Amino acid sequence: MAPKQIAYCGIACSECPTFIATQSDDNEKRKEIAKQWTKESNHSFKPEDVNCDGCLSETGKIIGYVTTCEIRKCGREKQIANCAYCSSYICEKLDTFFKRAEKGLIYKATLDKIKAGLKIG
Repeated sequence: MAPKQIAYCGIACSECPTFIATQSDDNEKRKEIAKQWTKESNHSFKPEDVNCDGCLSETGKIIGYVTTCEIRKCGREKQIANCAYCSSYICEKLDTFFKRAEKGLIYKATLDKIKAGLKIG
């Protein structure tokens, strides 16, 4: 089993269906996800749109909105593993994300657990 990949904001990329389909190159799963996204949004998705190596990826495939994510941009600029490693944790951008995201409390709990385990000094 691959190690758990945690995005800057606390999302567990390694548990995301899109990430899993990309890593396993599962075209049937991509079709299912594209169909679901099309149904949930006002946009048509194709299976080839379902490719993401996670927002921590330097050169891999990432989903469109990841390229404009301010949290990702900040984490990359600071060269940190995720926001739990930031001296400004929890910043306004991250706090707003936690409040708006459907699973924001889960993402926050993930980062809080990482932060609690870090050795200081």
